[in-house]
Amino acid sequence: MSNNEAMEWNSCDNAVRERDLPYRVPGHDLGIAKLKLVVEGSVFTEERDFLVKSCEYFQALYRSGMKECRQEEIHLKGLCARGFLIALVVLRGKRPILDADEIVEAIECAAFLQVEPLAKHLTDLIDSDNCLLMYHTAATFGLMTLYHAAALFIRNMYHDLEVEVRKSLPTELVAYVESLVPSAFVAVGAHSTCGVDETIHAGNRTLCYLDDEGKNWKVLTDLPLEASTSMAGLTVLDNKLYIVGGIQVQGARKYAVDTCFCYSVEVDQWTMIASPKQLRYNFSLVGLDGCLYAIGGEYERTIMSSVETYEVATGRWSFVAHLPRPVTGAACTKGMGRIFVCLWKPMETTEIYEYLPRTDQWLLVSTLIRHQSYGHAMVAHRDNLYVMRNGPQDDFLRCMMDCYNLTTGQWTALPGHFANSKGSLFTAVVRGDSAYTLNRTMTLEYAIEGKTWKPRNQMKGFPRSGSLWTFFLRLPKGRRGSILNGIPDGYGQC
Repeated sequence: MSNNEAMEWNSCDNAVRERDLPYRVPGHDLGIAKLKLVVEGSVFTEERDFLVKSCEYFQALYRSGMKECRQEEIHLKGLCARGFLIALVVLRGKRPILDADEIVEAIECAAFLQVEPLAKHLTDLIDSDNCLLMYHTAATFGLMTLYHAAALFIRNMYHDLEVEVRKSLPTELVAYVESLVPSAFVAVGAHSTCGVDETIHAGNRTLCYLDDEGKNWKVLTDLPLEASTSMAGLTVLDNKLYIVGGIQVQGARKYAVDTCFCYSVEVDQWTMIASPKQLRYNFSLVGLDGCLYAIGGEYERTIMSSVETYEVATGRWSFVAHLPRPVTGAACTKGMGRIFVCLWKPMETTEIYEYLPRTDQWLLVSTLIRHQSYGHAMVAHRDNLYVMRNGPQDDFLRCMMDCYNLTTGQWTALPGHFANSKGSLFTAVVRGDSAYTLNRTMTLEYAIEGKTWKPRNQMKGFPRSGSLWTFFLRLPKGRRGSILNGIPDGYGQC
């Protein structure tokens, strides 16, 4: 093909293109002026307003008043056509899985055109197979959000990746990874609020983390007296812990708590945040893209289907689309930058729904049917959702696990059963290629390898009884807490 010839990309046979849904968004205003964009000899026809809205490069271009603003055809030099196509696909709301070459071209495009949604999608794709490539390429092109995210991922898996890191990365990139600290495994028990006349028991109300050697639990901070972790919503968003709702127990009655808190590990400080418009407990809380989502739950013995979102930047709660049906304590997770929830639909049916923020709706993703069994917990790893469910005849000590792959849409039953002593499997949280589970007896790390979970490392259990919340937080470098001692069962559960 000569330099003055241009190939229309719509007719190009490309792997990324083939696996995407229809290219143009239905209902988009086709009356808006269109541009022809020539990239590496390929022509893309796109609405100008869409490009200006989606890309900082085009925003700057049309603010500049340069001659290109008046042209119907713009040549983008120094970019790969496939990378630009991937950017357009992601801007349309799709989430393609990318191979190594596509990752490099997508990073180049995200950096050159300043396409924030593409940078976020690349961050969601980071795994142990591509993290070094992501890190090195992001450093080369100056895509700093991806650079930092990949470095954190590598640091969390440094025990497995150190040899390869030192062999394949420049010295300055190795030094940056080693300057970071890995995320710490953190746990807190279920506590109701603590009144001023019950402060003698407040010493038990602590947020704790497992030290680097896995030998001791150490106190990170005390819970505020007004905070409840009993039947509350807890989640981590942008390395901050949020506690929303929960219950206060008075005699045989349970009352919804209206105080909510945010803990910043960086400054070791608790602050109060606004309460949801609908008080609730026994609900699911998940954080994504600067927002918290309070999903379902219960209030005054009424099970709810309502969902509220809290925008951290504005400090405001607002209702979004309701769940298809009321639910309490639903298994919920986020993976690949998406929110998923398990709902039961008797008999013996577990349905997985995804929340779509763009259209504010819940979409049925897949259905799992298992005899006398339902999904009670769910975690995400790469593009897989792992659903933990009770074993035969409601046996919760022998959990079964099924894996749903978001890319292929296929279910796989993991072989064998998994020990679930005192509900440890239901506390599972993922870091890198490992899942951590916890009970009073031990912390058990599983290595996630394809469609299998293999016990990898056994560490000290959490010396508290009752229900547990677990998550990961990046602690400031040099943070040292006091060693947590065991406390008798039932003590201080205010």
